[in-house]
Amino acid sequence: MNKEHSTFSLIADFDGDISTLFSKPVAETLPILPLRNMVLFPGVVAPVTVGRESSLKLIRQAEKNGGMIGVVCQRIPNIETPQFEDLFTVGVAAKVMKVIDLHGSTSVILQSYSRIELEELTKIRPYHRARVHQLEEILPDEDDNEYIALMDACKETTMRLLRASETPREEAILAIKNINHPVFLGNFICTNLPFSVEEKAELLEISDQKERAYKLLTILNREYQFAMLKQNIQMQTREELDQQQKEYFLQQQIKNIQSELGESINEDVVALRKAADKANLPKKARAAFEKELAKLERIPMQAPDYNVQLNYLQTLTTLPWGKKTQDNLNLNNAERQLNRDHYGLEKVKERILEHLAMLRVSGKMKSPIICLYGPPGVGKTSLGKSIAMALGRKYVRISLGGVHDEAEIRGHRRTYVGAMPGRIIKALIKAESSNPLFVLDEIDKVSDRNHNGDPQSALLEVLDPEQNNSFHDNFLDLDYDLSGVMFVATANTLSTIPRPLLDRMEIIEVEGYLAEEKKEIAKKHLIPKAHENVNFEGGKLKFSAAAIDLLVEKYTRESGVRQLEKQIEKVFRKVALKDATIDGDSVSYLNTPLKAKQIEELLGKPLYNRDIYQGNDYAGVVTGLAWTAVGGEILFIETSVSKSKAPKLTLTGNLGDVMKESAVLALEYIKAHADDFGLDYRIFDQWSIHVHVPEGATPKDGPSAGITIATSLMSALSGRKVRENTAMTGEITLRGRVLPVGGIKEKILAAKRAGIKHILMSKENMKDVQEISEKYVSGLDFHFVEDVKEVLDYALLNTKAKHAVDVKAEDVEEKK
Repeated sequence: MNKEHSTFSLIADFDGDISTLFSKPVAETLPILPLRNMVLFPGVVAPVTVGRESSLKLIRQAEKNGGMIGVVCQRIPNIETPQFEDLFTVGVAAKVMKVIDLHGSTSVILQSYSRIELEELTKIRPYHRARVHQLEEILPDEDDNEYIALMDACKETTMRLLRASETPREEAILAIKNINHPVFLGNFICTNLPFSVEEKAELLEISDQKERAYKLLTILNREYQFAMLKQNIQMQTREELDQQQKEYFLQQQIKNIQSELGESINEDVVALRKAADKANLPKKARAAFEKELAKLERIPMQAPDYNVQLNYLQTLTTLPWGKKTQDNLNLNNAERQLNRDHYGLEKVKERILEHLAMLRVSGKMKSPIICLYGPPGVGKTSLGKSIAMALGRKYVRISLGGVHDEAEIRGHRRTYVGAMPGRIIKALIKAESSNPLFVLDEIDKVSDRNHNGDPQSALLEVLDPEQNNSFHDNFLDLDYDLSGVMFVATANTLSTIPRPLLDRMEIIEVEGYLAEEKKEIAKKHLIPKAHENVNFEGGKLKFSAAAIDLLVEKYTRESGVRQLEKQIEKVFRKVALKDATIDGDSVSYLNTPLKAKQIEELLGKPLYNRDIYQGNDYAGVVTGLAWTAVGGEILFIETSVSKSKAPKLTLTGNLGDVMKESAVLALEYIKAHADDFGLDYRIFDQWSIHVHVPEGATPKDGPSAGITIATSLMSALSGRKVRENTAMTGEITLRGRVLPVGGIKEKILAAKRAGIKHILMSKENMKDVQEISEKYVSGLDFHFVEDVKEVLDYALLNTKAKHAVDVKAEDVEEKK
């Protein structure tokens, strides 16, 4: 390779007429020496390092015969064998003054003469030869003051430029001072100063020395201004350097020294490379890792960005890329696991077993995205853990309650100090598996759109099977496949969950536990769990069936079993306290099952009372069945009638709009069919009717009391007695049809607890009764009806109630 020598070129020692130097005869064809990144001007002596085989042959031949050679610069320096179009056409004729061989490299001293122009290349092997012609040099007059002043300006500017450079070149400054001839001075500056080769080639093409000097001065002024600007910037930067930036430069130097010595640069880098090799990163993730690791190597350990970069790379290598656990597809084992951990919840268990069955058949089925919704304390979250154990998957719970920042889901961008991945990616790292079971707890309590983004919309990508195979975390800045993750979301209500999010999940309602189920849960789960934390020296604390019944019925009122668990724990605490006292009598509570009376001694008087059937002595009092969030209840519809000059219907008991409408419908139906029921239509113009539902502080609403209100109205107006131990539930229409209602299981159990024997409901609710276990419906007599007349025919007896009001219409005409 031919390149500029590390020292400056010199000026030829010439004392005669300069024009003879530039007019020295040149042959029509010359050997051509192509140079890289160097343009030689007439009258300059320059050292050149020669590396190409063809150039070495040319130099040896020229040294031997002492002939002229042509020296030109390549347009593209990395071409090994340049063609005519790869060379600048204007160069110089030169002679080889001396060849120096030193340490395996060859340098040659060239003396340049006149300018030449290439016409065409005639040979390339063994070295380049070309047809050339000599170019005329237009020299200024010796007394041309303009040219002399022009070159003085070039000289001063050059010296200022050299002094302003980062590494002042004293030898060059000294050489310029000693050059007296203006033509040689210009050519020396053109050869040695670091302009671009394109600009040097343009200067060499100019024949007029004065024109070349003007062009040179323009370039020198530009370079000087640029050097001063650069110097000012460096000065400002140097003044603003703080201790951290100084340490950065020192660290860079240390790193370079360590690199030269072959020492380990950074223990973190070594550890990350090992982790990346074990992580089995996919192609894109590996490329990102290598790119970011290179950045980490350039950042000083004391810089704030170092920890951000290190955290990113550690996150990248600790993610479970492609790691999956083997699903346990044994259906019997899964069913045993689910039944062991949870009592009831048959629909949820059935759905999980269905998924396992499909996996056994296909093996490629996407994991379901299930949303369990229901009241608090019914076991939605713990059910997710049981599902994970049944499947043999890793279990991770992500609490979404109160999440108001989209970055909590998608992660923070790494432009922030302290940036971190979102909860989804962090949960995957925690699980150490790409197919864990995620419980997204309290998904209904995620905040909606605010100034921190929309976390609910961020969940759309997570829970969409068509999108989550390329989930994008802002911190990770890579796509991650979530299609193997099984998501189980939990919620107390669906009303706060956006519709697009609901569409992506399979909604399964987890109903509140029945009293009977709570008793079984207390016996099989809660009491044994409490025993795990207590060790009584005197024996073991046991509960009788009556004690458990009392705890469920009189000390709790909830859908789940959290309060029941607290009451059981309270019993254990009370007994433990008595056991710890010196004169304690706690022994009397141990070993023998606790009775209901002892529960009252420990916990005090019951907190709640269950309604019981109140008999059928009064006309207009009918027992209805209601569903509440804490289970089924019985309620009483009371109707009284009174003579009035302005008859009206009064409804009390904190009733909702739907329940009020049911009362209006029932009354209008009875009015329309008064003749069928043996009522005088005139009573509605002379008697006011008052319907009341006791416990006025409790809001009540819903259509299921329709037939109960109709029966109550008919009993009060007719005075007929209501059949004993009878309750009912059902919606009515204006035509008298009885429509189905919900909560049948809870209502039936409430009726059974209250001592009800006969239950009336819509014929369409027969299917709901058939789904209930036989033990819950035994001893009950069901009557399925389609019309209100059927209800009244069965519920009302033909005998008068004891306290019935005799409702009669007066003859208005006879009174006049």
